[in-house]
Amino acid sequence: MKLLQCLTLAGWLALTGSAIPAAADNTAAQSAVTDDRYTPFNAQELQNLFRIDHMVDSVTLLVARPYGSASVVVVTPDGSKWYASRHPENIRWVDGMTGDIITIQKPEPGPYQLLGKLSPGSMIERVSDLSVELDPLPQPLYQGERVKVTARFLGDEQLIRMPGLEYMIEWRARFTSLRKPEEKNYVSGTFPIGSYSDNGEYLDEKPDDGIFTAELNLKQDWGSYTFSVTAENKVFERQINMPIYLSPSPVTLEVVRPEDATVTPWKLRVNVDESQVLPSETFIHLEYHGPDAAPVPMLLEQMIGGSNDIDLSVQDYGGYRITGTIASTTQGGREILLSMDDLFFNNPEPPPPPPDPRLLAEKAAKEAALKEAAKQKQQMTWVIVANVVLLLIGGIAIVIWRKRQTLKAAMEAAQQRVVAEQAAIPDDEKDDADKLDLDDLDLALPDTEANQ
Repeated sequence: MKLLQCLTLAGWLALTGSAIPAAADNTAAQSAVTDDRYTPFNAQELQNLFRIDHMVDSVTLLVARPYGSASVVVVTPDGSKWYASRHPENIRWVDGMTGDIITIQKPEPGPYQLLGKLSPGSMIERVSDLSVELDPLPQPLYQGERVKVTARFLGDEQLIRMPGLEYMIEWRARFTSLRKPEEKNYVSGTFPIGSYSDNGEYLDEKPDDGIFTAELNLKQDWGSYTFSVTAENKVFERQINMPIYLSPSPVTLEVVRPEDATVTPWKLRVNVDESQVLPSETFIHLEYHGPDAAPVPMLLEQMIGGSNDIDLSVQDYGGYRITGTIASTTQGGREILLSMDDLFFNNPEPPPPPPDPRLLAEKAAKEAALKEAAKQKQQMTWVIVANVVLLLIGGIAIVIWRKRQTLKAAMEAAQQRVVAEQAAIPDDEKDDADKLDLDDLDLALPDTEANQ
């Protein structure tokens, strides 16, 4: 232990629970310092005190707290206090709902104290080396395979357990294509395929047991990849890379459409690569979804190498979907479970039969009669409109002509009356008559002429 400390000049300190299972209130915690004078003690008995000696260049505190409690306060040897929101620049601090991860670069030697509500039963243990252990992906690995692989945080090759640790660490799993032209993933690049979690869901067995289980999406193009797993937060970062080859699925399904469905049924063709898996140990569980019906389960077994054709019941018109999983055994004896891509196909309605020629002739005759009637109706409408227009024009012309004739007669009568009146006036008064204004003329028609 001393040799390792002198070489690394680093320490890992954690306040976590004892070695009892995490199921007991999830209060398990671990803690360590790089001073051999300290042996495990209950944190409450020591009043959360610990010492960092002069040989330590870096210390990381892993502090377990009850869920939702406030972050701890660190009291340094000189009496100053550090908070999650206020601390020196050489401190990196991650505060979560259930704990704190604090890294101190070049810490001041001496006694430290943690102020806050820690998990009951916390212990102080010695840990000098932190590492990440990752299960390798199995080979051969197939498209759509569901695999259970785990990762662990280790301190001195011992598992580190802390309630809520997964909320303070971000896991990322990625594939990076090696870009081989002969492989299908040539243009895939780098993309995420999942993450790791310790929450007791999906494939993870128990929450907060320190074992992080992967949830990976392997429905990707086949080919050579670099599998990268990163675990990081504000305090630390760990990354592990490993080469893998994603093989094409050894079992594929396709729908075969008949040329005449009234004679030959639809078929589901199952292709089994017996060089990769054992056909006799290949089982396929499917759900067959019709246009309007509830899904129908199907179990396919006793496969043979090569193609296996299964009749499908396709009666209704519309879209169909087939989902399912494939369980098999590789030639090497490894049990595998594959998630197949959904299959979609459509059963279209047949085209209607051609109509009877006699019906076509009758329909054409009816359409021609309708067109002729419409044409005649349109012609009649134009004739009526033309006649109405002519009548209006004629009436207006007659009114104008009558008014002109009446005005002309009135002018002639007025002129005759003026001439008669002038003839009756003596010569000495004619000069005054010449001064008669036209406005004084009475242009009113006589009663007999007005009645004409």
